[in-house]
Amino acid sequence: MKKINIIPLAQKKSGKRGIPQNWIEETVYSPGQIVSGYGGRKVAQRRYIVEGKEYLLRVIYEEREDMYEVVTAYLTSQIERYWKGGEDENRI
Repeated sequence: MKKINIIPLAQKKSGKRGIPQNWIEETVYSPGQIVSGYGGRKVAQRRYIVEGKEYLLRVIYEEREDMYEVVTAYLTSQIERYWKGGEDENRI
């Protein structure tokens, strides 16, 4: 299994956003789906319930030969905007 490296800026921002590091790792390793991002980046997406409301965690990363390098992560309530296709499927 490839290692996950969360860059310092992403660690700082995800901490301020209240996103636990284990959620980031869980989303990269076991996403609900993966979609294409800008500049060849990938976006792993997974749904979470926070205080009774459903959110989508989007983790933007670059896949390297030996690791996943996370550049940012954020929660959004706009699931319909970002989720592609069916209920839970991996897609690229």
